Amino acid sequence: MSRIGNKIVVIPAGVEIKQNGSDVTVKGPKGELTRTLSSDITLNHEGAEVTFTRPNDSKEMKTIHGTTRANFNNMVVGVSEGFEKALELVGVGYRAQLQGKKLVLSVGKSHPEEIDAPEGITFEVPSQTQITVKGISKEVVGEIAANIRGVRPPEPYKGKGIRYVGEYVRRKEGKTGK
Repeated sequence: MSRIGNKIVVIPAGVEIKQNGSDVTVKGPKGELTRTLSSDITLNHEGAEVTFTRPNDSKEMKTIHGTTRANFNNMVVGVSEGFEKALELVGVGYRAQLQGKKLVLSVGKSHPEEIDAPEGITFEVPSQTQITVKGISKEVVGEIAANIRGVRPPEPYKGKGIRYVGEYVRRKEGKTGK
């Protein structure tokens, strides 16, 4: 039994849903998202509630059922509230700055790394060692944050690098002479 797939998605005020076959468009105050959902899963829209039903209880249908409901819920949350990921830079001389819509990272390389913001994504740099990635698509926000982290992932000896806020970096002891 899919527990996630059976949950009801509550639609907040100001969010509209349009279904055209298996394409679903969710429009809200922050923007509009369109996604093609599985044609096997049925979307039932009644008032301010949306439920999903599957045709049978096979393993594939159970997984698609939960995934479809979670993707739809992320679309609704994205257009109403939005998503954000926070990163921090740890290391001497590591800093970030904005140049227009471009994020420029100085992380100990011979040249600064420049990352362009794709459509629908905004960068915020509250201080030189903090970055916030904001957008309406959870998938794109997570991907861009992972790309930024991938420029200089945290290393296990001194812990230097770019990490998510609250991420635990497992430290190694290093070479010690006995």
